[in-house]
Amino acid sequence: MKDEESGNRLGRYLRARRELVSPAQAGLPPGGNRRVPGLRREEVALLAGISPDYYLRLERGRDRNPSPQVLDALARVLRLDDVERTYLLGLVAARPRAPRRRRPEQVPARVHQLLAHLPVPAFVEGRAFDVLAANPMALALSPSLRPGENRLRSLLLDPAEQSFHQDWAKATADFVAALRTSIGDDTDNPRFVELVGELALSSQRFRTLWARHDVRDLGGGTTTLHHPVVGELRLHRDKLPVDDVILVVYYPDRGSDSDGKLRRLAEIAGDGGTGRDGGDGEG
Repeated sequence: MKDEESGNRLGRYLRARRELVSPAQAGLPPGGNRRVPGLRREEVALLAGISPDYYLRLERGRDRNPSPQVLDALARVLRLDDVERTYLLGLVAARPRAPRRRRPEQVPARVHQLLAHLPVPAFVEGRAFDVLAANPMALALSPSLRPGENRLRSLLLDPAEQSFHQDWAKATADFVAALRTSIGDDTDNPRFVELVGELALSSQRFRTLWARHDVRDLGGGTTTLHHPVVGELRLHRDKLPVDDVILVVYYPDRGSDSDGKLRRLAEIAGDGGTGRDGGDGEG
């Protein structure tokens, strides 16, 4: 927490990432008496072609302006992918700035109209995964998609989410990494501060994942969900930016088993039937 308060984001990130790289991954012998997980500082320095003293200064926040060449070398040693490398570069590029004028996240009227016409689950979320609007099919799919809910909070704290998601562990890892990406250098945003503080106090899973400093883009993909009424659903997910918010749409392959089940779910929702929690489907 001391590093967090002092703003040494670069040092925290470097330390977290080197602890996730094994000596074998770096081409080093494992050694007998390793007291730290992952790589030692001097090993990172050696592999990156910089002095151990300079690397120590980077981790401790005494030098916050490494060259792009040094960052590229560190990214290689720490096995960063393109998203993680971009995040690393952003930690150095960030400079002190005036307080931001933040506009409240609002759903455009045309998006409300679009949601009402979509026959598949669709909803709008903000940068912190707050659900801002949803259509009836989204509510029939899951009560965690009701406006006012937070998707990450539900995923971590609602026991029903663990059985709803086929791979809950991967889903939580992806969401937490995506939250860190979304935050970027906007670390004083009150909504982010509130959410991270709440989850850090209430979820051991969040604390473990947050300490890894993973970053990830959570865009399109395919997921498998276990709905208590219609059973297993394999759905594609697309995220479409609209002004300052994100439209999220889930849809199946046409003619697939999941397509038929989603149509059945639509019939249940239209008849006032229940979603996962037995609610009435109103948003």
